Amino acid sequence: MKYLPNLITLLNVLFGSIAAVFAVLNRLEWAAVFFMLGVLCDFADGLVARKLGVQSELGIQLDSLADMITSGLVPGLVMCQLLAMSVNAGWNADSFFAEALAQGGWWGAWFPFAGLLITLSSAVRLARFNIDENQVNSFIGLPTPANALWILSLPLILMYNGSEFTNSLILNPWFLSGLTLLSAYLLNAPIELFALKFDNYSFRDNSLKYIFIVLSLVMVLTLQFLAIPLIVLFYVLTSLFSKKAS
Repeated sequence: MKYLPNLITLLNVLFGSIAAVFAVLNRLEWAAVFFMLGVLCDFADGLVARKLGVQSELGIQLDSLADMITSGLVPGLVMCQLLAMSVNAGWNADSFFAEALAQGGWWGAWFPFAGLLITLSSAVRLARFNIDENQVNSFIGLPTPANALWILSLPLILMYNGSEFTNSLILNPWFLSGLTLLSAYLLNAPIELFALKFDNYSFRDNSLKYIFIVLSLVMVLTLQFLAIPLIVLFYVLTSLFSKKAS
């Protein structure tokens, strides 16, 4: 039983690796599916380790490496694909990485790789998290799974939940460039964000978390995939205002 948490973490590595392959193949909806499976494993491995009392240094390091794939590499690859689509109008190639260089010119061929800035910033964020002993009941900077979630929601909005306005916005290269820079900043920003961890389940001690969860569920039910980037923004703003109020 003591190896169960690490096995779950390895499932996170597996699902994240599959998501990365789908992202390279421009099958972004499947990349999102396997990303979510990886995130579920990321949540479950720590929970199982605490329940069994088998937390270990190996498990901590393995968890961070798994996050680097699932929540670091995958969103960077997805952003590369989105940037490629935004600068190659009407282009419907199966894979940006196989076809981009044939498009000719720096803008169409190399600019989309700017999406990997998200991967680089995720690596820095995870390394800082590993050596920071204060990020237990809160986070400094946006956690990599939350950051990855809003990046991977963009192609899902395009496919299932978009409008003419949202689709044109998401496929605007300047909007995506700004989003990439914002993502890189938020991952390592010196801002404290609350963690959705419960020492007890009383409403008085966890009112902010309960309100956040309920409002997030309402947004998902009403806005579907469009709710995801709004929830991440709501999470950041709620954390900032709660700290100012206290």
